[in-house]
Amino acid sequence: MSNPQQHISGQLIYAGFIQLLPLSIFVIAFGLAFGLAATQLGLENNSILAMSAFVFAGASQIATLDLWGAEVAIIPVVMTVFAINARHLLMGASLHPHLAHHSAFKRYGAMLLVTDANWAMSMQAINRGKQGLGILIGGGVALWLCWLFGTWLGLYFGSAISDPVSLGLDMVMACFLLSMVAGGKIDVKIMVIWSVAALSSLLAYWYLPPNSHVIVGALVGGFIGAVWLGKKP
Repeated sequence: MSNPQQHISGQLIYAGFIQLLPLSIFVIAFGLAFGLAATQLGLENNSILAMSAFVFAGASQIATLDLWGAEVAIIPVVMTVFAINARHLLMGASLHPHLAHHSAFKRYGAMLLVTDANWAMSMQAINRGKQGLGILIGGGVALWLCWLFGTWLGLYFGSAISDPVSLGLDMVMACFLLSMVAGGKIDVKIMVIWSVAALSSLLAYWYLPPNSHVIVGALVGGFIGAVWLGKKP
């Protein structure tokens, strides 16, 4: 039996926001750490808040701080951000069949809010035959607000939790995503796509330049997923 058509409504978005809000609280600690690290580099508060508001990519933002200086090398920054976020190609491919019938505004607006957490929960709901786009968008809003709030806290109270890893907070999201994968739908298509992506990533790790395996795995898996999952049964 195929999954029902996925809808977007205010009620579904609000429900998704409430559902993901408890998990989003943990994101505050990482936003706080980013805000503190950015201020220590001498960035202005408004610039730091703007980065968190418009970029909304925690790992990428933290990684680019290492490349920050009096003169910013644009190409290394772009390559670093692309490598870290290449997994979004796979996420986009998996969401394409469920977003394709919506307007461009809704499709790309939803993708602006995609993170590992709300993507995993929305896909789990979709695979169970339930509405998942409300979780994707509403959960994304919850995560975005907590990330922005955490960044603001880091500007003024960052010394309180300067190292989330030391408190084990880095494991919260990893454990959450593992539970989502374990409880998600497993079929032949999904297994083939992830297996090919994993194999190509391993080959790139062994034979290509450092960190290229992230991009290669995402590109290969994303391409196969976009072509295969995008086909109508």
